[in-house]
Amino acid sequence: MDDESINKFNLIQDNLKKAISSPNKIPNIICVSKTFPIEKLLPLIKSGHCHFGENKVQEAIYKWKDFKINKPNIKLHMIGSLQRNKAKKAIELFNYIHSLDNQKLADTLKKNEINLKKKLKYFIQVNLGNETQKSGIPYNETKDFVKYCIDETRLDVIGLMIIPPNDTDNIKYFEKIDQLNRDLGFKDLSMGMSGDYMEATKYNSTYLRIGSAILGERKSSY
Repeated sequence: MDDESINKFNLIQDNLKKAISSPNKIPNIICVSKTFPIEKLLPLIKSGHCHFGENKVQEAIYKWKDFKINKPNIKLHMIGSLQRNKAKKAIELFNYIHSLDNQKLADTLKKNEINLKKKLKYFIQVNLGNETQKSGIPYNETKDFVKYCIDETRLDVIGLMIIPPNDTDNIKYFEKIDQLNRDLGFKDLSMGMSGDYMEATKYNSTYLRIGSAILGERKSSY
């Protein structure tokens, strides 16, 4: 068995434990497994890790649909942009969606939750850098959108999610989204990746999305 991924995962956990005094505040680590085959993930799964992230619905179905039947403890996180025509399949497979960012998507997700009799947990993606190439609700529209999702669609929104702009000081974005997340009364926050997860934990991230720091260089997609 290749233990390299387990060693890297344990190193990240050790870093978090040293930096965070209370074990109850150590964030969940989502192993971003997009483009990696199940075989690469088996050492982590056998060691007990259960949170995995994918960014494409079709790839996730190909990889996880049959495997997950016998592994009910696996928690799958949709961390990529989600199109409405993929909402039904996403709800069938995933446990969390981190990219809720518009009313039409919220309405479609709720309709499919009702039809499938299944509820997911959601993070609302916020576009703090106003980047046209990235998904996410604009910062100044976040509070109204949260209210819509909770009051109108009754989706189980548990927190916010951000991907900071590239080549920038992430701390100012972490600080800003942490404050907004707390203002909205959320306890969960999806923030921090391989290169900045330690900084994210200082601003109350509860879900870290870590890929290359665990699994190495990414391969081509399915």
